[in-house]
Amino acid sequence: MKVEISENIKYIGASVYDLDLFESQYIVPNGMAYNSYVILDDKIAIMDTADAIVSEQWLANLKSVLGDRKPDYLVIQHLEPDHSANIKTVIDLYPEVKVICSVRAKAMMPQFVEINEKQIIPKNEGDTLELGNHTLTFIMAPMVHWPEVMISYESSEKVLFSADAFGKFGAINADEGWSCEARRYYFNIVGKYGAQVQAVLKKAAALDIKTICPLHGPILTDTIPQVLELYNTWSSYEPEDEGVFIAYASIHGNTAKAAKKMKEILEEKGCPRVAIADLSRDDIAECVEDAFRHSTLLCMASSYDAGVFAPMADFIHHLKSKAFQNRKVAFVENGSWAPSAARTMKAEFEQMKNITFVGDTVTIKTTFKPSDVPALEKLADEMK
Repeated sequence: MKVEISENIKYIGASVYDLDLFESQYIVPNGMAYNSYVILDDKIAIMDTADAIVSEQWLANLKSVLGDRKPDYLVIQHLEPDHSANIKTVIDLYPEVKVICSVRAKAMMPQFVEINEKQIIPKNEGDTLELGNHTLTFIMAPMVHWPEVMISYESSEKVLFSADAFGKFGAINADEGWSCEARRYYFNIVGKYGAQVQAVLKKAAALDIKTICPLHGPILTDTIPQVLELYNTWSSYEPEDEGVFIAYASIHGNTAKAAKKMKEILEEKGCPRVAIADLSRDDIAECVEDAFRHSTLLCMASSYDAGVFAPMADFIHHLKSKAFQNRKVAFVENGSWAPSAARTMKAEFEQMKNITFVGDTVTIKTTFKPSDVPALEKLADEMK
């Protein structure tokens, strides 16, 4: 697909549409974009390469844009294999090319590719690269989401090459809005590093940005203010929406019945937004996304092996690893003889920052019965 940026900045990335899992864990029903760019000027700079699975298309795009010219620079903003797989290809084709990267990336480079150290020009915060009419200024972005990451600002066209920041799941031409898949992408991939994202946002606030060129997802122009606002909310660990996310893990269906009833109760009581997910069957990445999106999380789970049913344990582990915080949390447990789910879940959330526990735990004994409803209604009143 042809993607227009400007007369002198060309898109050479490629998308896949049949990827089973991105990073061997994320479902991508609308494919995945592996973005890369070329700046054409007196000197030519390639802005990152691409994943091995799109090497053939990426290389064809590169050669089509270059024609008879040779690149002077290969700018490496992020060394993760889905962006660096073709570094050696570029070096072999254009032996005189200089590789521009952060100081940390230079130290890490031998892990990814064999390269003559003399070809590498490391850059620090605020360093520039003159191409002619275009000038790149390099901005360090450590832990967004790897330690070697830098982003690049081109001042003449006011373009921010943002590495993995502001990216999303989905092919470059996916027919979908930005925020949903960008939110799932952010919290599952970048989410742990909110403080580092905040630092980059402060640097970005000082720039006049007309275009953002990320390494995944669409080129951003008119929506940049909204995108920056969402990133500020997400990286501050503030809820995006007031409401309740019900995450349930049910063995024989009884906890599931209680969860669906709880959704009805909350909606009847005027809760502004209620979402629900079956942790045994729904996409775990979407569940993580919804937990961060809402102000309140209701965990409903069966007891299991004197602990909690495994899908819930896995979900909480994901939240903990992504620095889940600043939320209200409530519990409903199910147990036939020695209910243990609530105490197990609570012990995990007690290790997270700024978690407020809401209401008393509701305990269901095996089957969900009409006599359990008043306790759910009381908990709903305390949550909404």
